[in-house]
Amino acid sequence: MRFKIRGFTLIELMITVLVVSILAAIAIPSYRANVLRSRRTDATAALMRVQTAEEKFFLQYNAYTNDIVNVAPAGLGFGSNSSQSGYYQVAVALTALGFTAQATPIAGQGQEGDAKCATFSIDQNGNRTATGTDSNPNQNCWR
Repeated sequence: MRFKIRGFTLIELMITVLVVSILAAIAIPSYRANVLRSRRTDATAALMRVQTAEEKFFLQYNAYTNDIVNVAPAGLGFGSNSSQSGYYQVAVALTALGFTAQATPIAGQGQEGDAKCATFSIDQNGNRTATGTDSNPNQNCWR
């Protein structure tokens, strides 16, 4: 019995490469968008932690603080001004009525390309805001 071994032609190989390229061109941007969206929780979680710590600080010292790195009575004691996963830098600004905490992407960590939800902020009343190119960043970015 003779077996006939047949290989791939160059045309078949090129069609396969073309199909794989088209699938990759569709899948990679979608994957990247999902990664950016999932990393936004790093910013929102960090801001929620800051807000909770600020309220505890206010109950003890009858004032808010803009120092999130050092321990009480000077600051909130986080040890770092970056979010837990390190994608965002968190800063607190004192206002006449309280504080506003803001999270901005750290350069080189991958989130600076998230134009839809560029920055996040929260104040002493829990008002959540976001800036970016999203049609409704205040609602869509804090999900």
